Order: sequence, then structure tokens, then C-alpha cells
Amino acid sequence: MFDDFGCRNVKMESLPVSHSTFRKSHYLCLMELITWIDFEKVELRVGTVLEVLDFPEARKPAYKVKADFGPFGVKWSSAQITKHYSKHQLVGRQIVGVINFPIKQIGPFMSEFLITGFPDEHGDIVLTSVERKVPNGSKLA
Repeated sequence: MFDDFGCRNVKMESLPVSHSTFRKSHYLCLMELITWIDFEKVELRVGTVLEVLDFPEARKPAYKVKADFGPFGVKWSSAQITKHYSKHQLVGRQIVGVINFPIKQIGPFMSEFLITGFPDEHGDIVLTSVERKVPNGSKLA
């Protein structure tokens, strides 16, 4: 069984060549290696939040977030980010989103991109941030 970091007890000699390893306490952690071409396929783009709505139909507390990705248009997403952010705090903020996933239906809502972030020690999402304002639609390099 793997934890959130992809870690499990495993013998070094059983590792496939396509995996990189690092140590986390008494575990050996695995991650599948990708190529630069694989990474370039992921459209991680900057967008500015235009509007945030409550999403009462969601199973877990979430918002509906509308963001402007410049030449890629205005898109909507659902995000479970209510623990750390109020709707007011999000409007005008630049976020990082994956904009080339297929549209995903979440209850009655169609999510057009994935807002990125990292779980804190309680599993609540802290948004990926942009240090300085950049043009909407800029790709992570």
C-alpha cells in the first residue's frame, strides 16, 4: 500500500528501471519517471480568478471557480479549497491550472480545468501560487 508520497516497503532489487527512489524514514519511495515530452504535454497555465460561487451540490465543501486564461479563454472549475480561502480572497488572485484535461462532470457541474495546490498536514489544499503577476495563459516553464 502506498501513502500520499508514493511510499511503501519494497526491496531495492524489485524496482523497475523506470522508477526513481528516495528514502522517507524506513520506507522506500517510488515515483514513475517521465520524459520531458511527457511533461510538456501538461498545460499548466496561469489564470486570474474572476468569480467564485458556492457549490452546495458537491459531496465535500467546494467552490465553483471562474478563471481567465487569456488566449485560452475563460474556464470554470470545482475546487475543494474552502478551508483556507474565502470567496472574496480568491477573486483577482492568479492561480495555476491544468487546462488540457477532458471536461469532468462533478454532480450537475462541468469542470473545465484542474486548480493546482498541495495538501497541508490535515489534507486541506493550499493553492499553488505565482510570486509575481504574469500574463494570463502563461505556461509553467
